[in-house]
Amino acid sequence: MTALSATAPGKIILFGEHAVVYGQPAIAVPVSIVQARAVISAIPAAPNGQVRLIAPDIHLDSLIDELPDDHPLVLAILLTAGHLGAQRLPAMQVHLSSSIPLAGGFGSSAATAIAIIRAVSAFLGRPLSNDIVSELAYRVERRQHGNPSGIDNTVVAFEQPVYFVRGQPFETLIAARPFTLVIGDSGVQSSTAAVVADVQRLHQADPESIDRAFTAIGDIVRQARGYIQAGMIDNLGELMNHNQRLLKELTISSPELDLLVEAALANGAMGAKLSGGGRGGNMIALVSPQTASRVERALIAAGAVHTWITTVAPILGPTEGLGNANNPSSGFPEIRRFIDYG
Repeated sequence: MTALSATAPGKIILFGEHAVVYGQPAIAVPVSIVQARAVISAIPAAPNGQVRLIAPDIHLDSLIDELPDDHPLVLAILLTAGHLGAQRLPAMQVHLSSSIPLAGGFGSSAATAIAIIRAVSAFLGRPLSNDIVSELAYRVERRQHGNPSGIDNTVVAFEQPVYFVRGQPFETLIAARPFTLVIGDSGVQSSTAAVVADVQRLHQADPESIDRAFTAIGDIVRQARGYIQAGMIDNLGELMNHNQRLLKELTISSPELDLLVEAALANGAMGAKLSGGGRGGNMIALVSPQTASRVERALIAAGAVHTWITTVAPILGPTEGLGNANNPSSGFPEIRRFIDYG
């Protein structure tokens, strides 16, 4: 059998970070310029059940029997095989590579799980739907991160923008027109948990004014959903600028991010804001295809340590509906010692 491969993109938050913790909506979009890739090839001389997992990016080269069952990459393989009822896997090698930055808000862990799930199911001759791929990846994420929102696995599996309110079913957004983003990495590392805790303290000290800011961010997200669906992409720019002003008021921005945002706007971006946890990490700028390179150069000159240009475009053809990724169905049979990871 020839080698078989599958990929999965990264993701980034477009609108709504932090306010989403307080019941407001958020929108995340796929980032196709970075991706995880799983390549599976048969090992004819090896006995059935022998699976070698190679992931050079994390210096891993091992048989999965030598790794814990709850290792996220192993778990992605086992959950897929268990869902398909494969009691014993054929001898194979799984090679994983990724250009998605780790711990950068790009959904790296969800993407690597999804690439493996897609590759394994295709290798076994039973490719899975986006719904099931997302659900299995959520179970990997839950084991790895405890109580994830489910937004990463949903955006990555469906490769579409997703509108999200915590505790409610996700809504995929079909962009009526493609739009282009430039992403700039400030190079400053920041703890999302620490920023969330600081915002919580602000909220406790002055709940009325902080709630007003969260409500305003929620209104921005709802307007953005309508603009994306209607193809009114240029209108997203001012929404991004307004969202950024509110995030600055909440002390979530930083001098480095502010400098990158200002550089993007001064060089033709229609809008720009931080993305993710804040006080470091990434920012995004809405651009036209004609201004993308100029904005990217400006970000590098302003101190961005990495940049990416990505286009969010509708996927043609039917897609499966979305269930509630916060409450995935259970009952999948498991492979190898039948350990319940649900």
